[in-house]
Amino acid sequence: QVQLVESGGGLVQPGGSLRLSCAASESISSISYMGWYRQAPGKQRELVATITTGGNIYYGESVKGRFAISRGNAKNLLALQMNSLKPEDTAVYYCKVQRLRPPYEYWGQGTQVTVSS
Repeated sequence: QVQLVESGGGLVQPGGSLRLSCAASESISSISYMGWYRQAPGKQRELVATITTGGNIYYGESVKGRFAISRGNAKNLLALQMNSLKPEDTAVYYCKVQRLRPPYEYWGQGTQVTVSS
């Protein structure tokens, strides 16, 4: 069974940077888009950024200008460069892969990002 594994989370000071990665245990075919989502305690899961097969990128308003999403290869699927981190960025960050045929959502287990001085 395919698994997604996020890595790169940790504790960082405000204004610092982290780079998250998402790896798949095996290749996933027919990907339509991939993305990063996050969930803070007491809040709903929210979109951070997505990238489509065609290369179209969308960012959540709260991270525009600070985060950058990029594609990797067949197994190291996705990365998220996070700069100018703020305390409100503290959350568990999840990798998502949307398969087109047949439709299916893959989710990772999440990686904790904590921004604190």
